[in-house]
Amino acid sequence: MLIYLNENSLEIKTGSNLYELRDHNYVAADLLIVNGYPATTDMQLHDGDRIVMIQRGKQPSAEELESLMMARHTPGVHEKIKRGRVGIAGAGGLGSHVAFALARAGIGQLNIADFDVVEPSNLNRQQYFIDQIGMPKVVALQENLQRINPGTKVNVFNQKITPDNIALCFGEIDILVEAFDTADQKAMLTNYFLSNYPDKILIAASGVAGYETSNTIRTTKITEHFYLCGDGVTAAKPGCGLMAPRVGIAAHHQANAVLRLLLNESPE
Repeated sequence: MLIYLNENSLEIKTGSNLYELRDHNYVAADLLIVNGYPATTDMQLHDGDRIVMIQRGKQPSAEELESLMMARHTPGVHEKIKRGRVGIAGAGGLGSHVAFALARAGIGQLNIADFDVVEPSNLNRQQYFIDQIGMPKVVALQENLQRINPGTKVNVFNQKITPDNIALCFGEIDILVEAFDTADQKAMLTNYFLSNYPDKILIAASGVAGYETSNTIRTTKITEHFYLCGDGVTAAKPGCGLMAPRVGIAAHHQANAVLRLLLNESPE
């Protein structure tokens, strides 16, 4: 019968067991994943099973890493995500969280644009580290994403987004994530992108400040090509700052909307 071992096809005899397969192929493996779920006991294998064998503490090659990531996804999902090309306008609290989530999911390409540098105040909610203070955010984020998943192609643009460079930064992507801080930037990008790229999708965010209940943050379809994540109300102001939990929740709404769209599912 035919199975897949670390994403390579393999013919084995009918009635073979998991531990028998390990002992003949990866005797040092101490983590066994069968059809996307860790196996804790021996079991009989069946035709078409997908098995991944991992030796803890051993750093995999780029090819092995991709196969291991694929093993934790539903069959057929990874191939679609890998073809995705996503833009992220802004590399702050929203943008850095979206980028982390999509890289961990195995997205094929990210185009990220921001003109800011990492500051100490960013560390309360953004995916950067103390030793990156002073670095351009896009450079620091690209470095961090490469450590997570070198299989994701990351193009960065260390510049402020204006109507004059939107095509350069995001003209080739399929879905754009708006992750700006200010209302005027959000309005500029939304109006320009939806007007000039009517066949592409924009996922924006609004209302993510403070520490109100998580349950008010949701994904809403505004038009056929425009989705909004957040509560739409809670803005940053004196006494209501931006904090990691709600910013992260909204960002992961955005990232999940991207994945669902790439998988031909509704984000709502």
